[in-house]
Amino acid sequence: MLLTRSLRRRIVVAAGAALGFVLLYESPIFDSPYMPSALRRTRVETPVMQPGPPAPQDVASPAPGVRLRFRATAYCKGTTTASGAGIQTGIAAADPDLLPVGSVIRVEGLSTRYNGIYTILDTGPRVKGRQVDIYMWNCNEALAFGRRTIGLQVMRLGWNPRSSTPERVGPEFRRREAELSAPAPSPSPAPAAPAPPAQPDPSPKP
Repeated sequence: MLLTRSLRRRIVVAAGAALGFVLLYESPIFDSPYMPSALRRTRVETPVMQPGPPAPQDVASPAPGVRLRFRATAYCKGTTTASGAGIQTGIAAADPDLLPVGSVIRVEGLSTRYNGIYTILDTGPRVKGRQVDIYMWNCNEALAFGRRTIGLQVMRLGWNPRSSTPERVGPEFRRREAELSAPAPSPSPAPAAPAPPAQPDPSPKP
């Protein structure tokens, strides 16, 4: 009764209730092993990076024969590469500061469909650092490829053949040259038809 008649008391009670609500909301609640699990706070543990030297594959400079760890993505658009060559399967884009145009790489660590040899013929503003962007004709396939970690071996760095791994590139070049210089096999002559058997002479001998 007294509260409803006095405006001053109503203001004091409302202010006290608001202050109590604020203090209750801001007060910390400590976890306890004795509290029910439904009342405990859920905490997201942030993984802590363990200190230590990085793996050599993650920091080594690209050089012929060196195995590195890169990130791989895929793209499907465009008609002409940065080198001027037409876009086609078997090419990839890379950061020219690490893998200049003309480099030949062997990709490992993916499925059989994507493992193999690629030529760096393209670049891109989004392809920076230890990353290669593999061209795929199908855009749905490129989108599903996503971002993956791959093993990468440098077979040639740039266009210079001297910056190649001789144990891999040399035999390939020699095999290809042998195939191109080998004479085309001449067609074998058709077998001669067998001669008909000799007919006896019907005329009488004297």
